[in-house]
Amino acid sequence: MILWFASMVLLIPAIILAIWAQVKVTSTFKKYSQVRSSANVTGSKLARMLLDANGLYDIKVERTPGQLTDHYDPRSKVIRLSDVTYSSDSIAALGVVAHETGHAVQHAHHYVPLILRDAIVPTANIGSSLSWIIFFLGLIFYSQFLMQIGIILFSFFVIFTLVTLPVELDASHRALVMLKNVMAIPEGEVSMARKVLNAAAMTYVASVAMAALQLLRLILISNMVRR
Repeated sequence: MILWFASMVLLIPAIILAIWAQVKVTSTFKKYSQVRSSANVTGSKLARMLLDANGLYDIKVERTPGQLTDHYDPRSKVIRLSDVTYSSDSIAALGVVAHETGHAVQHAHHYVPLILRDAIVPTANIGSSLSWIIFFLGLIFYSQFLMQIGIILFSFFVIFTLVTLPVELDASHRALVMLKNVMAIPEGEVSMARKVLNAAAMTYVASVAMAALQLLRLILISNMVRR
């Protein structure tokens, strides 16, 4: 048990990065949510315009409760926009909306990393939850078998975070291209939107770091118990 808590030191860099990333994305979004775009369109209208420009007429745009709960649902073919982006015409809102539209375009174009990520979601969900229980039981009963099963299961979650990173970066790249080429938004505003999306991307980098260090932690604990 002492070993379990002592190993928490490994996570300190990732925890610091995660806190910094969350503060960064919150402050950056707040800053550019005060800047109106010259495009003079709300988030919901932008989503519809970008979808239509890509021939994705069958994808709906809906409002969803919460703040920055925006997401694309490939199963229902719906882009759901949060309260702070749906009716807003700010640079921050349009950047987020274009990003989610980027996911819809990825889905339509069968973007390989997205397909891979969606394929491992069920296994990753199991890995992120059951792995800890199984590993902890192995630690209690000094069972290397259970600990190794826990490590293998958690590895799927690590792979999921690694695959998610290029998916998110690509969606942001597509978003900026669409804002510039489809909406003809000035380069200055595109640059502001880029700052919002880059800040958001850091939260995914932090997730990768946290997951990787958690995996390393489990491996080190397993090795120490074996000795």
